[in-house]
Amino acid sequence: MKLYIKNMISLRCIILVKEELKRLGIPFGFIDLGEVELLEEISNVHRNELKKNLLKFGLKLHKDKKAILIEKIKNTILEMIQYADGCPKMNYSEYISEKLNYDYTYLANTFSEVKGITIQQYIIFNKIERVKELLLYNELNLTEISYKLHYSSMAHLSGQFKKVTGYSPSCYKEMKLNQEDLKLSILTI
Repeated sequence: MKLYIKNMISLRCIILVKEELKRLGIPFGFIDLGEVELLEEISNVHRNELKKNLLKFGLKLHKDKKAILIEKIKNTILEMIQYADGCPKMNYSEYISEKLNYDYTYLANTFSEVKGITIQQYIIFNKIERVKELLLYNELNLTEISYKLHYSSMAHLSGQFKKVTGYSPSCYKEMKLNQEDLKLSILTI
């Protein structure tokens, strides 16, 4: 039996779910982002308790097939972006289709129908969020970030960043650093 869990987007979430399953005495096998393979059927009492306890962490059990598929698409995209340097450099549509074992057109149509945006728009938005994060860590320069996230060039990344945020990457970084300096100076007063 499989359980599908919404908002399960990180290793921390996997650990939380694993601990909760152990606490409730629910035997499980494989756990991945958004998905848990149970070794046996669970009672409604256990299911409701698990549902209630996961909700405290912002995690939610799914029932709807489309919602489950959308969650899998989102998790695959987040995984691709978060671990981009570990993923092979391939077309996103091929990767998502191969990973989920569905025709990409079906996935794209279902995603757009449910979310109201295209998969490509969702990918761009999340890649820009990752760029923001990497800019603020200040460990990589823009060229390295563009390479890490598989942009064709730094100019392409910069153009997409400005289109989404309204700022160039350097202006965004400067603005965020100035806000942090202001917060620190206010705290020291």
